[in-house]
Amino acid sequence: MPASPASPPQAMPCQPEQWEPSTVRLNQGDSTVLQALTGMDQQHACLILYSGEDAGQRFALAGVRMLMGRLPNCEICIDSAGVSRSHAELLLEGDRFVLHDRGSVNGTFVNGLRLDGPKALQDGDLIRLGNVTLKFYECQSLDALLHDRIYRMATVDAGTDIFTRRYLLEALEREIRRAHRTGQALSVVCMDLDHFKSVNDRFGHNGGDVVLRAAAAALKAQVRHSDILGRIGGEEFAVVLPETDLRAALELAERMRAAVAAELFLLDLTDADGARRVQHQQTASFGAAQLVPTMADARALLDAADQRLYAAKRAGRNRVAS
Repeated sequence: MPASPASPPQAMPCQPEQWEPSTVRLNQGDSTVLQALTGMDQQHACLILYSGEDAGQRFALAGVRMLMGRLPNCEICIDSAGVSRSHAELLLEGDRFVLHDRGSVNGTFVNGLRLDGPKALQDGDLIRLGNVTLKFYECQSLDALLHDRIYRMATVDAGTDIFTRRYLLEALEREIRRAHRTGQALSVVCMDLDHFKSVNDRFGHNGGDVVLRAAAAALKAQVRHSDILGRIGGEEFAVVLPETDLRAALELAERMRAAVAAELFLLDLTDADGARRVQHQQTASFGAAQLVPTMADARALLDAADQRLYAAKRAGRNRVAS
């Protein structure tokens, strides 16, 4: 039954997952996450994407009403040709999530059966929207954590804690299709750490790794949640900016440039004077480009931003070119 106005819907209670410790090997980060999960009385349910280019992605069900579809403003946004713009919705009714189809073209299915009315979900239910499959979990379980870890290993660069080149390119292709379909602006910023070879030569690869990770963190702090920041080479990065024109992309690039230049790196140096810790300041060069109709794919847009990046380097580095 739907919750009465006097009793607003609450997140569903979740009992801690039990398992035999000897059969599960977790790293420190996983253990911290598990302690946080099992130490809380209530947890959000979630959907995990089981198909398509983003298989493994998790959607936390933190709201009372969540739209599912292709529209960018959907709480569960799935950009697939078989999914309608506003395909289905999840409503938290009492202590259950109830799935409703919104008149979608290809239908909404639960465990292989097409919905002809509301359907209260149970733990482990498989949901199909068009040709996309998701799995429903009532709470944050060890199984959901395992999916998160596998998804992270496949999409996040271990050295910098931002997205991998493959993930960024796949995401850029999707955003290009969406931009062509909706007419929304799309821009890309490419960046490269200046004279990075000299960092490795002077401080060794451990020092270089410190600079890479800290520089990536400084860049990440400047982007929006909807932006996609990735590492596309050794010291090369790019960020995909949906619904962003060139002017706004250049403004972001300048903020990112200033953030990297302001970072102070403390690195270990061993030379004729012995071992000591020294300060290092790093700069980066940036190039930005906006999608135009003549650009057929992700490579064309990245190449345009990359050409401007190298123009910034030729102009003296530590600057933004467009």
